[in-house]
Amino acid sequence: MPMPPIEPRFDSIEQVTERLRSAGYLTDRSIATVVYVADHLGKPLLVEGPAGVGKTELAKTLAAALGFELIRLQCYEGVDETKTLYEWNYKKQLLRIQASEGRSSWDELSDDIFSEPFLLERPVLKAIRSVRPTVLLIDEVDKLDLEAEALLLEVLSDWQVTIPEMGTVSAARMPFVVLTSNNSRELSEALKRRCLYLYLDYPDAERERAIVLERVPGIERGLAERIVEIVRSIRGIELKKAPSIAETLDWARTLVHLQVRDLDPETISATLSVLVKFQTDLDRAADHLKLSGTRP
Repeated sequence: MPMPPIEPRFDSIEQVTERLRSAGYLTDRSIATVVYVADHLGKPLLVEGPAGVGKTELAKTLAAALGFELIRLQCYEGVDETKTLYEWNYKKQLLRIQASEGRSSWDELSDDIFSEPFLLERPVLKAIRSVRPTVLLIDEVDKLDLEAEALLLEVLSDWQVTIPEMGTVSAARMPFVVLTSNNSRELSEALKRRCLYLYLDYPDAERERAIVLERVPGIERGLAERIVEIVRSIRGIELKKAPSIAETLDWARTLVHLQVRDLDPETISATLSVLVKFQTDLDRAADHLKLSGTRP
């Protein structure tokens, strides 16, 4: 069966930027360009980068900006085809077998129990079968083992799934696929070749400040600038977990809630745990900022 047709959703790179912004995601031209090209080539978008820089949020915002259904596969160790593609509703099948005992031949019964009413769709199959436009988010793909990654690659290459009892299911329309990775392991070259690649790092100071001003109602520009300055300074030291954009926003919302207008050392010390989540990181950040009072 031929591949489903490519249906571009964006007319220009500028439209990508504008529509993402209207949905609350501030991007730059390099990100918008890769999204635009992935859209027009019909290729999955592989987004790598540190935790908390907006990889998952990009997929969610794409779905919101386009008005598409978001279908999400959350990856973890041990995920197999029953969590990725489909499985059979064994309890329902057993009840059907018990109800038909002595009244139907096995051939009749097997045709019945391995049919649509007994099929449990999982995210990838659901996206392929959907007649509605969808964004398929395959989140933290680096947590899959190699076997599961190979299975996923096969589906993304052919846009079809073979169910032995029902035949081959081919995509009627191509979903917009976004895969995210925290780079905890190296993904296969085959998967990377299949995708367009985007690396999301922490934003520069100007963009992070703009994100804070956009996402934190009521914050003053001066406070936003000081927050970003401190966060970027902390990211420059060796930590177990550097503050993400999400934690920058949490800290900004905390300070607005506390009606803070100026960040003095006492306030920074009292709220630093919103930014960093390990005691050793708290100690290092406090030393770096020349604070006291963060140690128990």
